[in-house]
Amino acid sequence: MQEQLLKLRDEALAQVQEATDLKMVNQVRVSYLGKKGPITEVLRGMGKLSPEERPKIGSLANEVREAIATEIAKKQQQLEQEEVEKKLSAETIDVTLPGRPSRMGNRHPLTAVIEEIEDLFIGMGYTVEEGPEVETDYYNFEALNLPKGHPARDMQDSFYITDEVLMRTHTSPVQARTLEKFKGQGPVKIICPGKVYRRDDDDATHSHQFTQIEGLVVDENIRMSDLKGTLEVFAKKMFGEDREIRLRPSFFPFTEPSVEVDVSCFSCGGDGCNVCKGTGWIEILGAGMVHPNVLEMAGFDSKKYSGFAFGMGPERIAMLKYGIDDIRHFYTNDVRFLNQFKQA
Repeated sequence: MQEQLLKLRDEALAQVQEATDLKMVNQVRVSYLGKKGPITEVLRGMGKLSPEERPKIGSLANEVREAIATEIAKKQQQLEQEEVEKKLSAETIDVTLPGRPSRMGNRHPLTAVIEEIEDLFIGMGYTVEEGPEVETDYYNFEALNLPKGHPARDMQDSFYITDEVLMRTHTSPVQARTLEKFKGQGPVKIICPGKVYRRDDDDATHSHQFTQIEGLVVDENIRMSDLKGTLEVFAKKMFGEDREIRLRPSFFPFTEPSVEVDVSCFSCGGDGCNVCKGTGWIEILGAGMVHPNVLEMAGFDSKKYSGFAFGMGPERIAMLKYGIDDIRHFYTNDVRFLNQFKQA
């Protein structure tokens, strides 16, 4: 039995030395050291040995197992190192090669316009307020002097979730919420940028989801002239210092009086062209003095406080500012379109 163990040791060590990959080494380990291996079979026959021989054979068997296991570990480490060196050699990197340039992104033109408008009004002392896009009927309509049954509530205009919850159709609910937060004490001076939703057919000038920026100022002795002066500053900063504005009578339920605001055409200077459709003027936003009912519902004394509000669409301003002819370009994520505005 002693000779058998020594023979198994020599055979195993020879096979380990001849192994050329980790798979062959593992096969030797299983063949000789596994539960069904020859060394285990030898140990199972020790019961036939005399008491004097058993310790010697047991000790020799352990030495043989240890010798084989040690050689297997060495061979395994050697082969693993060779694999690493082979992989490193195959994947050698020339660190002197020039790097691959990273393609830099840029701000979306709509984001650039919104941030430009925000910066302008923040510089005039306004703060930026935000509110939920899923809004209640009260804040979206009733608090803004649009009682139930008003035409603006038509299901063709709004995305209703329930009878009392809908996707906001304008950012004016943020104004109503902010007025409530001030608990009837002015001054209030805010702008409200954000997404709004309406049931509309998408085409070159309409989208079911778009953005708005609305402004609100409430304080004592706020007049229409304050509104006009504010919008003149806005128009000159956005479209050029030589721009002029004009106010045309209009109607909005939450302002009285209400006006549509036009800016002199920045393409023809007011002479008339295809941009302004020959009129010399381009409509850019709606505005007006805050309706007393809106102030009262928010807890303000309409005899003490007055205010003005305005609302604009950044998409329309961006289209005019950069000569974009289709509102859908803002939302289709065409890199060719976006790359044109790296300097915007």
